[in-house]
Amino acid sequence: MSEKVRDYPKLAKEILDTVGGEENVLKVQRCATRLRIVLKRSKPKAKEEVSSMPGVITVVENNGQFQVVIGQHVGEVYEEFSSLVNMDTSEGESENKGTILNRVIATMSAVFAPFIYILAAAGILQGLLILINLFSDRFVETGTYQVLSFISWAPFVFLPIFIALTASKHFKANTYIAVACCAALVSPTWAEMAAKIAEGGSITFLGIGLSETVYTSSVLPPLFLVWILSYLEKFLNKNMNEVIRPLFVPFLCMIIMVPLTILLIGPASTIGANGIADGYNFLAENAPAVAGAIIGGLWQILVIFGVHWGVTPMVLANFDLYGRDSFQAYQTIAVISQIGAVLGVFLKAKSQEIRKVSASAGITGIFGITEPSIYGVTLRFKKPFIFGCISGAVGAIAASFFNPYYFAYAGLPGPLTIVNGIDADYPMSIWGILLGVAIAIILPVILIQIFGYGEDTAKKAGSENLVEEQGQKATEFQQNQFELNEETITAPLSGKVMPLSEVPDEVFSSGAMGKGVAIEPSDNKLYAPFDGTVVMVAHTKHAIGLRSEDGVELLVHIGLDTVKLDGEPFTLHVEDGEKFNQGDVLAEFDKELIQNEGLKTITPIIITNSGDYEEIIIEKRDDSALNEKLMTVVK
Repeated sequence: MSEKVRDYPKLAKEILDTVGGEENVLKVQRCATRLRIVLKRSKPKAKEEVSSMPGVITVVENNGQFQVVIGQHVGEVYEEFSSLVNMDTSEGESENKGTILNRVIATMSAVFAPFIYILAAAGILQGLLILINLFSDRFVETGTYQVLSFISWAPFVFLPIFIALTASKHFKANTYIAVACCAALVSPTWAEMAAKIAEGGSITFLGIGLSETVYTSSVLPPLFLVWILSYLEKFLNKNMNEVIRPLFVPFLCMIIMVPLTILLIGPASTIGANGIADGYNFLAENAPAVAGAIIGGLWQILVIFGVHWGVTPMVLANFDLYGRDSFQAYQTIAVISQIGAVLGVFLKAKSQEIRKVSASAGITGIFGITEPSIYGVTLRFKKPFIFGCISGAVGAIAASFFNPYYFAYAGLPGPLTIVNGIDADYPMSIWGILLGVAIAIILPVILIQIFGYGEDTAKKAGSENLVEEQGQKATEFQQNQFELNEETITAPLSGKVMPLSEVPDEVFSSGAMGKGVAIEPSDNKLYAPFDGTVVMVAHTKHAIGLRSEDGVELLVHIGLDTVKLDGEPFTLHVEDGEKFNQGDVLAEFDKELIQNEGLKTITPIIITNSGDYEEIIIEKRDDSALNEKLMTVVK
């Protein structure tokens, strides 16, 4: 991956400038692969200009949204883009933008995108357990199976808490209050109470009878809870005295929202979600060929316009109600049909460049990600995309005669999740899926060998260079998926290194603020540990927050309890928002003055967004010199 692609602040700034600047942006959201921007007005040629930027796969305009397809690193670009736009000023205007359907889909995308890979990983684990059980009947009786099984189900059982985390950001509610409310919904105590009600018992709240609805694995109840919570919280914050606000806002939110959800929101929204699922299931059971044709043929079109997130509540409702779902079985066939189309282009093309593009785009399809295949190959040549949709429809119709189902949720349906269709009570299901998959991957190859893949159409559009450029983007996208990204943080101070756990301050030593180390400085200057931007400067000058170009957020706290000195020993050489290069002097401090006041100069250096990374590697050393490697962040 090139350095230009890694320069997320630059890419975010270029996108913002091209679409018309901050004043033209009403709202920005993200999903798993794309940046979704709502604009006041469209800008001429913005689509073409943004599409050509390094790190951008393509741009899709749909229902008032300017969707920039980026790939795995959309999160980094979103964070940088959001930091450039005053979202508070756009919030009110954005409420009236777009249709209700468009806003619903945008909400689903914003809520599910951040943790869809977690659900996908859990689904793959469930698929592996299904596969192992085929070869070993006794495995299900082992403790190993039981441990792996509850691990695979945990993200679904506690799905409302995941939704609380993401929905609170989307609706701008307090995350901790949202989590507290949704945690109550999945409390084992409530599950026991609901079971008693289901068995004929009667439990009331303020004289009102409670229903037996349970909320593990639920989608709409926690989503509506957080949405309404956001309005309640704003009302209370606006009308409550600031002295009692920190305690009584969460108190009132919890005692209002949890009972309201159990009494009204939960049962009503559950009925709605189950009703939609029942409507689809009625079609799938009574006209399975029609359901298969629609999903197998049109699913990838929904992906193009980014509206595919809208089916998530229905699919999860099916698994919750029945323990199976046919939608994802057909969805898998649709995904694999695009892989077949890319394979057809690979076999037909004479150009080494097109073959290289097809190979790299096809690899990502194995993991259920079809954007590189669509934008890099099939949609660019048009014919392969059409052949893929036709093949998906034919394959799904063929599968429909065998009652295909998935018995474990697949976050990203594709070749790796086919085993989720195996179940002893439905032995024909997997055979139907395999038949549909075989048609979906073979038929587009045959059609492309007979009718070609649209070379003339591409040339007529003057797209030889465009194809090469899209190929590079698809290759970069694929590399982004598999490359282990690391960032080095060098020592900002020279001196004695000590573990964070040994810092004589519980706030730092507990790790509550993040992972890191501490240095007892031997000189009086603080240097930049990487290239980045100053994001926070304490008014007492004793602490400074930094963000690297790749998004690592670092807090450097010079000394312990030095806030008491009211900035006297410190001289800052940077200010909030200022960019810097590694090795620049950020601040100076008077060690003797700090020590004469009876305070320690031990300086904690903490990665405050540690949870965003797979691993933080701390170098083992007793002393550190400037520019020596101090920590490594693994993404």
